[in-house]
Amino acid sequence: MFDAVVVRKGDDGKTSAQVEQLEVSDLPEGEVLVSVEYTTVNYKDGLCIGSGGGLVRTYPHVPGIDFAGTVEESSDDRYAPGDKVVLTGWRVGEAHWGGYAQKARVKADWLVPLPEGLTTRAAMAVGTAGFTAMLAVMALEDRGIKAGPVLVTGASGGVGSVATTILAGLGHRVACVTGRPESADYLRDLGAAEIVARDEINETVKKPLEGERWGGCVDAVGGAMLARVLGQMEYGASVAAVGLAGGADLPATVIPFLLRGVSLLGIDSVLQPFESRQRAWERIARDLPLDKLDAMIQPATLSDLPKLGAEILDGQVRGRVVVDVNG
Repeated sequence: MFDAVVVRKGDDGKTSAQVEQLEVSDLPEGEVLVSVEYTTVNYKDGLCIGSGGGLVRTYPHVPGIDFAGTVEESSDDRYAPGDKVVLTGWRVGEAHWGGYAQKARVKADWLVPLPEGLTTRAAMAVGTAGFTAMLAVMALEDRGIKAGPVLVTGASGGVGSVATTILAGLGHRVACVTGRPESADYLRDLGAAEIVARDEINETVKKPLEGERWGGCVDAVGGAMLARVLGQMEYGASVAAVGLAGGADLPATVIPFLLRGVSLLGIDSVLQPFESRQRAWERIARDLPLDKLDAMIQPATLSDLPKLGAEILDGQVRGRVVVDVNG
């Protein structure tokens, strides 16, 4: 028997989540059985726990879109008992049971060997949010980051926090947009050189082009803020867009793309090929200042997750919630 957070849906359509005990035989099919050590709380996890909406198709369900742990059993030659592994993406925690349990069984193709230098706890301090942030930084690097400051929107959240830390560690001047003034010191501790009030960026777009301010951008918000940022980019700069918290609509014109050569790069962390996932995790182990992780971490246990699922939907969670599933 092992503990897991199980979401069930009642006849009235409402969902409820609580810690239950399960058997290994309850787990879905997969080549690798993992003893989960750490997982995290992401926005999608909040939706899976509390919304009763479209992310979860079948119930009962175990959420948790990422996890890190140790291989317990494997029918795939790539993994052996005792190997440390990390998993993000592939709709784990949405269409397939995820990391909010002491054991998980998944397809071998979904896993990545944990790089040397990363513990399972540190990997989940990074988690899907940090993995996505690294993909965004890599995409900006591939296009060439320009001379001006690199803007990070939604900076006090999980993606923004790690993106700020990575970019600052690589020597870039980072400007952070946040709607939470109390997060300014936290962001400066992560390496931010400049704090930009959300209202300054999120004003109604009045002109398709404004002064050139940013040499690159990791946008974790979308919507009107992304539209405004596009008109403020330096010539030939790129925006790596990773989030939809501000909405899926983009009230922008083609002018920044045509007259200033701005590139809009969409970042999807769900269906990344193995080589891309491995490269990103190796970059995280090499380039992320691991001593900064503790400042991001909010510790939790499985019993905390039903409450935290609601709090992250309400915007109350800062940084990274790292869940010790055996704690």
